[in-house]
Amino acid sequence: MRIVNVDLDIQREPFARPFAFKGSAFHEKWNLLVRLRDEAGTEAYGIGGLAVLWSDAQVFSAHTETGGNALMVGTLERALQLSLTVDWEHPQQLLAAVRGAAQLFAQQATGRGTDLQPTFVLNALVALDNAAWVLWARRQGITDFADWVPAAAAAALCHRQPRVALTPAVGYNMPEEQIRGLLADGAAILKVKLGHPGEEEEMVAGDCRSLQRLEPLLRETETTLTQSGQVLLYLDANGRYHSKVALRQVLDEADRLGLRHRIAVLEEPFAPNVKESVADLGVLVAADESLHDPADVAARKAAGYGAIAVKPAGKTLSVAFDMLAAAQQLEMVAFVADNACVPVLVEWNKNVAARLPAFPGVCGGMMESNGPENYGRWEQMLEEHPRAGAPWLAARAGCYELDDEYYNMTGGIGDDPEAYLTELRRRS
Repeated sequence: MRIVNVDLDIQREPFARPFAFKGSAFHEKWNLLVRLRDEAGTEAYGIGGLAVLWSDAQVFSAHTETGGNALMVGTLERALQLSLTVDWEHPQQLLAAVRGAAQLFAQQATGRGTDLQPTFVLNALVALDNAAWVLWARRQGITDFADWVPAAAAAALCHRQPRVALTPAVGYNMPEEQIRGLLADGAAILKVKLGHPGEEEEMVAGDCRSLQRLEPLLRETETTLTQSGQVLLYLDANGRYHSKVALRQVLDEADRLGLRHRIAVLEEPFAPNVKESVADLGVLVAADESLHDPADVAARKAAGYGAIAVKPAGKTLSVAFDMLAAAQQLEMVAFVADNACVPVLVEWNKNVAARLPAFPGVCGGMMESNGPENYGRWEQMLEEHPRAGAPWLAARAGCYELDDEYYNMTGGIGDDPEAYLTELRRRS
């Protein structure tokens, strides 16, 4: 296959309130729209959402919020131009062909050089990768997501979960009443953002306060979505901790509050330069931002990590498949996490989450999705989805219910996201 024409557009979606984590916050989501046309005249569109703070906090802090997003747009534009020079038969081949040059471009553009986190580039390339998968599927006549899965990842994605528990994100600036609302709506796992602003001592104190305000809310809530009947905690430090001693203070506070047994997983505890083993922390520890390829998965396994968070809508579906294959071989737990995805991107994540094994302690699959908490237009965006009105689009009673119709439609990810394509359509 050969791409002969590309186009790019930007849609900016404001958050209802600043999305706070990693000791900072951002205020809007930039969604990038890509159109690809091949030599046979087949067209496909892809969408990808940018998260500079999540992908490289140093880039975020060194630039304005708009400037950081613009650097990602430039990285994608570079990859799009490179894609016009590549002959490819499979989407993973296309990504592999443009990724290295895109990384070099981003290293120079951001001024970070080799210190730039590869996640920054992968996040920028999601729209291209998604468009490539849709284009490939249309050329192959493939409509079932199961047929997208490479052979190496098939064993990891052989399930069809009837339900996937929704895991909303609780930022440290989320009002208590909103947390109560999440629990009242049936949330069975809360993703609690650790890493309060400030130096390490302030951060530890703030994270302990987060657990303290949650304890009475959790004590009075029951659920049928976990094996214990209790609401579980998914703690995400987003690489903010620099020492195991400081992290243990937070885990000790969880012990004191009677919450330790509720910790289903602790994600990405340490900063990139910290090489501590996590084997002795006494909880399931997952890697996220530090994963960019199968070699990273193996390195984290050797450091005592027992799980990985994959982000098809954050680091590309192509890379997610590779990392799931590696995790399966290493007998690591895998689950899917969000990065403030809009509904059309949630389905890229959900197709993977629905096919993974049940998460330990959960009665089914588990997937973070935090859009309803972060976007004031969430309900309108659901109405703009190509499969608007489908029962599996929105979580009910704390989970997504998935039936044969869902699996037959693959969440609509092969459909054109019309609500985002007005400008690209005009240019056609």
